[in-house]
Amino acid sequence: MRILIADDDLLSLRILNDYINSWGYEVILCRNGDEAWAVLEQENRPNIAILDWMMPGLEGVQICERLRKMNPSRYVYVILLTARSKTEDVIKGLDSGADDYIIKPFHPEELKYRLRIGERIIELEQRIISMASTDYLTGLLNRRAFMERLEAEINRAQRGYNHLGIIIADLDHFKDINDRYGHQVGDRVLQDASRCLTSACRVYDFVGRYGGEEFIICLPGANINETCNIAERMRNMLREQRTVLADNTEVGVTASFGIADMSSGSAMSSDDLIKKADDALYQAKGKGRNQVVIADSK
Repeated sequence: MRILIADDDLLSLRILNDYINSWGYEVILCRNGDEAWAVLEQENRPNIAILDWMMPGLEGVQICERLRKMNPSRYVYVILLTARSKTEDVIKGLDSGADDYIIKPFHPEELKYRLRIGERIIELEQRIISMASTDYLTGLLNRRAFMERLEAEINRAQRGYNHLGIIIADLDHFKDINDRYGHQVGDRVLQDASRCLTSACRVYDFVGRYGGEEFIICLPGANINETCNIAERMRNMLREQRTVLADNTEVGVTASFGIADMSSGSAMSSDDLIKKADDALYQAKGKGRNQVVIADSK
């Protein structure tokens, strides 16, 4: 875990750095408030910040206030470090948005365990975010989380004049599996299919459960030919995969795929892109299933 330390006292900064490094954390050092804010306003900001109250440029409480107004997607746990010990100072520091308050001179062990508390809170927040964004059965992105990430990828592709591919896959005759073997087996088939689709992706692609037995995959930078090749790889892997039951019965499944891409310089919306892929999926179902259909280029 990364920790930012901001203090204009070089001796204090060096002492803090030595202690916190020895406890296994990665440290980012800043000599004033402006340097600290330049780091904290970045997307890859550290998880914890130890801020001296009184610094050149922005003071610690001002940084806290800015952080809380910015409301970043990834929470930053802030510890104010100061010689101010009056009750009204503590209240002012915490009211600015600080999570903890340590009075100088500090005891190293006290700081160490307050950092541990911050680390636990950050880990808890990350677990909550993960639970809110993943499908409980498959572990894939849920529909809401997928759409949020897709919007970001579309914006990035449009800014950089890049391609972006979309695949929608639907397991064929999945209701028959539930009717014949029961929903628990159906759940296992869905889980195996999820792993299969993910394994066929590139490292920077992402997969979501779109609903029921339907999945959606985003392929940043992929043109229509690359998207088609990946969809065909997924189709073949699913066709060959088997879910083995307790009595050694093997349950197989195939899937139909609709694909579309956003070409370089396109102003297409996420809804338009998904509709094109969904229309192609409908054609794949109508043509006999277990195949890949490319969306109309119009």
